[in-house]
Amino acid sequence: MTEPAKVATVSLEGKTASLPVHSGTLGPDVLDIRKITADLGVFTFDPGYGETASCTSKITFIDGEKGVLLHRGYPIAQLAEQATFTEVAYLLLNGELPTTAQHDDFVATLNSHTLLHEQIRNFFNGFRRDAHPMAILCGTVGALSAFYHDAIDISNEASRNLSAVRLIAKLPTIAAWAYKYTQGEAFVYPRNDQTYAENFLSMMFAHPSEPYQVNPILARAMDRILILHADHEQNASTSTVRMAGSTGANPFACVAAGIAALWGPAHGGANEAVLKMLAKIGSKDNIPEFIAQVKDKNSGVRLMGFGHRVYKNFDPRAKIMQATCHEVLGELGIKDDPLLDLAVELEKIAISDEYFVKRSLYPNVDFYSGIILKAMGIPTSMFTVLFALARTTGWISQWKEMIEEPGQRISRPRQLYTGSPERDFVPFAKRG
Repeated sequence: MTEPAKVATVSLEGKTASLPVHSGTLGPDVLDIRKITADLGVFTFDPGYGETASCTSKITFIDGEKGVLLHRGYPIAQLAEQATFTEVAYLLLNGELPTTAQHDDFVATLNSHTLLHEQIRNFFNGFRRDAHPMAILCGTVGALSAFYHDAIDISNEASRNLSAVRLIAKLPTIAAWAYKYTQGEAFVYPRNDQTYAENFLSMMFAHPSEPYQVNPILARAMDRILILHADHEQNASTSTVRMAGSTGANPFACVAAGIAALWGPAHGGANEAVLKMLAKIGSKDNIPEFIAQVKDKNSGVRLMGFGHRVYKNFDPRAKIMQATCHEVLGELGIKDDPLLDLAVELEKIAISDEYFVKRSLYPNVDFYSGIILKAMGIPTSMFTVLFALARTTGWISQWKEMIEEPGQRISRPRQLYTGSPERDFVPFAKRG
């Protein structure tokens, strides 16, 4: 952290604190409150940490007011349109885009770790066939440390790098096998002659009994989905990974914690909620009534997949995903799916309705990604798994950055206690 250029003076009940003000490369200045308790005898209060910077980071920057998302300084649109997911993964991990040689080495290293230890197959048999794929993913990732304990010394740089590569390489295999298991289908092993996205689609949809050819349009769409979800600054799951990592927990446990946080419908289930909303609307004829209910604050009806907590303007990821959505629908020739027709019609109405435009309730990345995944034949139960697959790269990059930060401390938030004051124990006989 740079030396503060200014200092803010805060006074409370006759006490004064001089708080350093730090400036980042981009974004608002940050008031350093680490000495506020010693100087003023108070804690700060910020439920949800919405106004609190919990760390320094060089990985991702978001300006929600302007609709900006940068990875290591590169705009997300440029990365999604011109780079591959493995290039972005290298960028997030290492800080710079790879040269051709560096990228080839990185992909070769990932390919050498795509296989799972054969005993891990036994884990899948321990789950019920109707288990949610996220339950399988969370449990299996957490168990990886029992098989790959040769490189979980977080104080060793080589071990950290190896664990990072293993997680990025093995997540597609675990995710695809979770799907295959719930479908009662044979597991398909990874193919190292394919790209990251192609390999995942092959493991999802191929069968050992016949050849499978990956559609290049669908592979590119999947690659973009992975890029657009790779990292998103200090969100709930990323903060969970960092908090777990601050205890010294191994990286597999930390990523499993991130998966558990992502599983929450308020975080990772947004694109699934879009399809549930469309199913509830039922048909294009019901859209006007639905829109009217959305505008009625007393109805409790929400327009899912529109607007974003962070972005007060257009979600920068949505523009790329919108184009990709129409590419996929056109490639697959889908013209008679009522749900997808309904989504397209809802999009047209919402982006032209003054009520939504005025409130910046534009379609976000979750609206389009849900439509794309459904069109590709991926069930809604796998949507959050896909999110976790993409976000693992961001999680492990953030984890590495945190571990390597000088002076890193265990996370320990404070609280505003509102319970009973100290009181004496009352024996049974005197409680009435």
